Amino acid sequence: MLVDDTLQSGDLFAHSKELMIAHNSEFYKLRLTGNGKLILTK
Repeated sequence: MLVDDTLQSGDLFAHSKELMIAHNSEFYKLRLTGNGKLILTK
């Protein structure tokens, strides 16, 4: 999955169109749109 410290989006979104990221005790949602764009929301 990691190649030169790069995460592939296909690996991240293999099972779902969105995922949660915990950062500094806060949570963010990363979503893959129908157009293949990424949206990060708090």
